[in-house]
Amino acid sequence: MIQVKFGFGYKGHNLHTVPATLTRKPQRILYPLPAMKSIKTDVPVIFPTAVPLPRYLEQTYWWAYLHPHGVRLFERQWLVNLILWGNYRKLRDAALAALGSPIEGNVLQIACVYGDFTEQLALRLSGTGRLDVVDVAPVQLDNLRRKIGAPPGVALHHRDSASLGFRDAAYDRVVLFFLLHEQPGQVRARTVEEALRVVRPGGKVVFVDYHRPVRGNPLRYLMQPVLALLEPFAMDLWDNDIASWLPTSVPPAAIEKRTYFGGLYQKVVVTR
Repeated sequence: MIQVKFGFGYKGHNLHTVPATLTRKPQRILYPLPAMKSIKTDVPVIFPTAVPLPRYLEQTYWWAYLHPHGVRLFERQWLVNLILWGNYRKLRDAALAALGSPIEGNVLQIACVYGDFTEQLALRLSGTGRLDVVDVAPVQLDNLRRKIGAPPGVALHHRDSASLGFRDAAYDRVVLFFLLHEQPGQVRARTVEEALRVVRPGGKVVFVDYHRPVRGNPLRYLMQPVLALLEPFAMDLWDNDIASWLPTSVPPAAIEKRTYFGGLYQKVVVTR
């Protein structure tokens, strides 16, 4: 069994040895989260006074997205690529291509991601393009701020994907890169609804995430127990199309879907 050591410092211990199954979790998040300051851009940034961490995030993904040691561990380009079986660049570029080249208008990225996705997105912005990135975890925003510095036209927002707080039709493009599989069904539905709400008519929402592999793909049988253990909400995307979470109140003008790596991953582009 592979073991990963984190210095958690809770319940009177300075160090815990966490097995690769990562089934152990604290009852509460007891480590400090860093204070978040917006990066300096020419776009106003408004932070709500209080955005609580969702309970499912504390309980299920504290080890990967909330603890500072987890952030340092997973913020490695090679590791992100390994987790995606060598498909990171292909999936990243597929999402960016769906956003346009260059990327025009106002773009919203819902949730920070490990790897260079946001940096590459920012590099593809046109001279008038603007990028907002939202995340509910201050530690993730702080990590992204350190990665990207202060590129022009980019702003960070501490907000919940299920309640963005932005005005209707504020964006030309919205992208969610491997977020939906980490959310329970009710939260996922609200996130998708919010993404469609804030994109303008004729604009696009781009989803990249897991998908049920074809029967001939050996990873179908390997990934199922792995996802069931470490990503307990991911199997929803094996059993349901992303389109099933689209709100009936906002019927899409078009839906394009493409799968990758024997069906293990998918890109869905919804045109409002």
